[in-house]
Amino acid sequence: MPSSSTIRAADAVARRLYAQGCRYAFGMPGGEVLTLIDALEDAGISFVLAKHENAAAFMAEGAYHRTGAPAILVATVGPGALNGVNAVANAHQDRVPMIVLAGAVDGDEAQSYTHQVLDQQAVFRPITKASFSLVPGAAHIIIDKAIGIATEGRPGPVHIDVPIAVADTQVPANAAPARPKASPVAPTGGDLETARLWLSEAKRPVIIAGLDAMVEGAGDALMRFAETYNVPVITTYKAKGLIPEDHPLSLGGAGLSPLADRHLLPLIEKADLILCVGYDPIEMRTGWRNIWNPLQQRVIDIIAEPNHHYMHQASLNFIADCAASLDALAHDTQAQAQETWPGGEIAATQSALSAAFPSDEPWGPGAVMDTCRKVLPRTTLATVDSGAHRILLSQMWHCYEPRGLTQSTALCTMGCAIPLAMGTKLADPERPVISFCGDAGFLMVAGELSTAAELALKPIILVFVDASLSLIELKQRSRQMKNRGVDFAKHDFAAMGVAFAGAGHTVTNRAELSTALQTAMTADTFTVIAAVIERGAYDGRI
Repeated sequence: MPSSSTIRAADAVARRLYAQGCRYAFGMPGGEVLTLIDALEDAGISFVLAKHENAAAFMAEGAYHRTGAPAILVATVGPGALNGVNAVANAHQDRVPMIVLAGAVDGDEAQSYTHQVLDQQAVFRPITKASFSLVPGAAHIIIDKAIGIATEGRPGPVHIDVPIAVADTQVPANAAPARPKASPVAPTGGDLETARLWLSEAKRPVIIAGLDAMVEGAGDALMRFAETYNVPVITTYKAKGLIPEDHPLSLGGAGLSPLADRHLLPLIEKADLILCVGYDPIEMRTGWRNIWNPLQQRVIDIIAEPNHHYMHQASLNFIADCAASLDALAHDTQAQAQETWPGGEIAATQSALSAAFPSDEPWGPGAVMDTCRKVLPRTTLATVDSGAHRILLSQMWHCYEPRGLTQSTALCTMGCAIPLAMGTKLADPERPVISFCGDAGFLMVAGELSTAAELALKPIILVFVDASLSLIELKQRSRQMKNRGVDFAKHDFAAMGVAFAGAGHTVTNRAELSTALQTAMTADTFTVIAAVIERGAYDGRI
């Protein structure tokens, strides 16, 4: 009988995660992780059984975006752990704090037993911030380190191998208190004074805000600063909503659509001060590489980590907290709402962007997005899969809060939207949630509809049906290549929804879509809406 002053090593891991705010873990069990799952549940963390580890990790990310607590993926040894590699790599590039708990064969056993034995740490090291193998005497320390590494600086995944016998080993119940988090850092000194001077002299300033600002919760400080100094704000497409996109100073999300770039890049070229606020260019396309010359334009970069990417350079670099930096920059300056962009360029750019992405087409992907945005409440949370529809949606789906639209931005992996929506709905059940995906992305994760039914989740799943990998087919045609390997059969996606105990609707016009959305909002299960569009519907739109 274990002593009341001792607990299992798995309990030490689970209790620390619970203390961090984690309430959900996602994955698939195997014999090697049974103790882990038992410990998580005992600690108050619900284990959610998914149908595939890749989808489980995206569900975990969806929950993180609503709770702020690290995502948890549980995977058994060998194939279970390897099934999650894509989504773990996505978490690394998309700056998602994730704890990957992987079952492992005991070290002494692995010396003579080869079945499913491989070096899992060697697999995960290149796609995580750190990798550990749990040992009983340091169980408390390892999980504390993992949480700190995953959540501090630029967030990302941390992997922990948990050998079978180690999970059950008794360790002291009481551990040293968790290490306090570091306080936010703000710029000081001569460079700060230079930055303040530049701000006071700027007549055509612009802000480009990104992932660091979103992760750090800098939205309020950004809004306050932008309004005080009358500075227009461009966000990256994952940081959409840092400033509400119906705000007079918002220029929307950038980095995906070359059509949008045609209007945003000329404005940046005219700027006399460019403020990069948490702008992590890992999301951005090559068209955003070195779009300004810091020797000819004043550029201030406020970032979480040193610039080793060389996508752009700045005149002043601050490795600091975004909100604290903006407040420091505004402190003791002439905080008068002076006129900026006297030529009316802000309004002109907003008008040009609106005209570039019209919403008045009778039917097509733009009409689908416009109808959804008009019918669904302002508070709706959206997720979107990779593909042509995502490029258009990132321009047409207005966000009014950070994380109002979640997606895979850096790795751009398909099959993420539905599990992201499920994790979002699980963690924030009162909010309307819609998932936008292409038909190919839907087919990748269709089995997770059964998970949605089992959990009684009620997201709306909107599928763009054109029986083609539209974005790849568009690139194929642009290179004057033959149509090869991009088309597939049309399927009855609404029937698939019904088959998995949900509701299903097929729509071919705005009126049918509006009715389906209104019905879905009061349905007692999830709803699949198959929006049938023509092939080539994205031509000229993105």
